[in-house]
Amino acid sequence: MGDVLSGIVETEEDINRRHNEKMVRRKAVRDRMLATKTEERGLLIVHTGKGKGKSTAAFGTVLRCLGHGMRVGIVQFVKGVWQTGERVALERFGDLVTCRAMGEGFTWDTQDRARDIVAARRAWEAAKEMISDPAYRLVLLDELSIVLRYDYLPLGEVVASLKAKPRDLHVIVTGRNARPELIEAADLVTEMTLVKHPFRSGVKAQPGIEF
Repeated sequence: MGDVLSGIVETEEDINRRHNEKMVRRKAVRDRMLATKTEERGLLIVHTGKGKGKSTAAFGTVLRCLGHGMRVGIVQFVKGVWQTGERVALERFGDLVTCRAMGEGFTWDTQDRARDIVAARRAWEAAKEMISDPAYRLVLLDELSIVLRYDYLPLGEVVASLKAKPRDLHVIVTGRNARPELIEAADLVTEMTLVKHPFRSGVKAQPGIEF
């Protein structure tokens, strides 16, 4: 069986041979590229954008690090009042993970700017302790971009601290509207794009999906 092209019948064997030749060339190019990538160091990673999945992707990386036996620290700047599935699940990893839920909800819930600033500062102090602790290989600062957006923390101090993190430490920052200074300092930035969301159709936040 095959396609008829210019009067020539191409067999499955022909198609498979061309595919194999193409993959050999592609592998050679990829191998040459990978040979130039020799540096190994901790990354500053930013997940931002209006789409869902910023924290979800970050917790996926947390799980991957835990699978390698790496110690992980997590500070949640906003979702402290929520009973989230990830916090319950991570309790099973014992001493490998420290999760500190220090936020008091979104600012439109608290409606108390002064209290929000105090909570943000307390969470940032905890984050700095984790960043400076050589026992951690990954620190997740969940929703840090939210408090930076509202100027609850001094942007310059935060960015300077993240730039000065230990060389081998990975740090992930999540939250929409990441500040340009944070994006500039980061090694890896992913923007989640909103295409479609069930909330717009009247579907509420659900366990296992949103929290």
